Amino acid sequence: MTSATTTADQRPPLWRDVRFLRVVLQVAAVAVVVAFGLWLWGNLQDNAETTNIPLGFDYLDQPADLTIPGSDFNQSQPVSDAIIVGLGNTVRVAGAGVVLATILGTLIGIARLSTNWLLSNLARAYVEVFRNIPLLIIVVFSYSAIFLRFPRLEDARTYGGVFLPSVRGTGTVWITTDDRGGAIAVVVLVAVVAAWAAARWRRGVQDRTGSPAHGFWFGIAAFLLAAVAGLAALGFPLGYSTPELDGRRIVGGITMLPEYAALLFALVVYTASHIAEIVRGSIQAVPKGQNEAATALALSSGQRMRLIVLPQAMRIAVPAIGNQYLNLTKNSSLAVAISFFELTKVTQVSIANRAPAVPSYVLLLAIYLTLSLILSSVVNVANRRLALVER
Repeated sequence: MTSATTTADQRPPLWRDVRFLRVVLQVAAVAVVVAFGLWLWGNLQDNAETTNIPLGFDYLDQPADLTIPGSDFNQSQPVSDAIIVGLGNTVRVAGAGVVLATILGTLIGIARLSTNWLLSNLARAYVEVFRNIPLLIIVVFSYSAIFLRFPRLEDARTYGGVFLPSVRGTGTVWITTDDRGGAIAVVVLVAVVAAWAAARWRRGVQDRTGSPAHGFWFGIAAFLLAAVAGLAALGFPLGYSTPELDGRRIVGGITMLPEYAALLFALVVYTASHIAEIVRGSIQAVPKGQNEAATALALSSGQRMRLIVLPQAMRIAVPAIGNQYLNLTKNSSLAVAISFFELTKVTQVSIANRAPAVPSYVLLLAIYLTLSLILSSVVNVANRRLALVER
């Protein structure tokens, strides 16, 4: 007993203790990184003093001296306002691109697995072509070969009263509201809550009785009923505006600049090709027994895909699709090639107008990092919601 206790109480020397060595190595690694960062910062300060380049952010309050097409921005406004406008343009093109690329990519991914030879091969050709072309080439080509080839403004005409393409911009019909925008937002929020409650109620009914839930359709019906009731209570303040040609400008509706349309088109067709492959692989990763069981229950091909296969495939696809969302957001910076004033273009022009380069690019990096972290958080929440809960 004494010998065993003595052996257990003995400790190896520190230079042979694995736990101690792990701590020392981690502390040393952190110290090296911090020292390298401090050296870089000191080097930057020395070079800034030598070249008389400021490192502060006082330039944000100076006049921007630039114009941003498609906005009411004035040259006398500060640089900070120009960055906000550029950030808004980035968010708009990224938000629309994420939605459209997801829809297009999912449809093409499903078409890749179609038993129709023509449809599956057309989808395959789309994927192989756009996935293997650099995005910058697609951006420049769509701008110069498509949207700049639209008719001149004086030769433009409206199609069906809802679509007016021209080289100066593409107008389309848009929803209009009066000064009760806040009340309309509340109605939409209530309608969304009603849709969620209806879908949740139907899932409870299915758990208790075994009858089909049809939660999606009940949710849609609840949303429409709540929205119509709320808008009726407000006297239907919604309307619509159609694009019309007034001399050398488009009035009414909403107008997309050719630069915005070209960038959005390029981002959507390029990102959709990658999403299509993710969806295809995720569908094929679903066990074949699931499809066979659905067939045994006499479900149609559309029901099998919508009710059985796709919900399980999306659990697999969400992380990879989220990565494509991040790529799409960051790839929007390629708009500098066609002079669309998103965040990177505004920063570039601001630097050309005597804004200091180092703090300008630091701010640009911080904004893109923030956007990526926010988008990653949303994707992670969706991934956790879709993950299977093990018991």
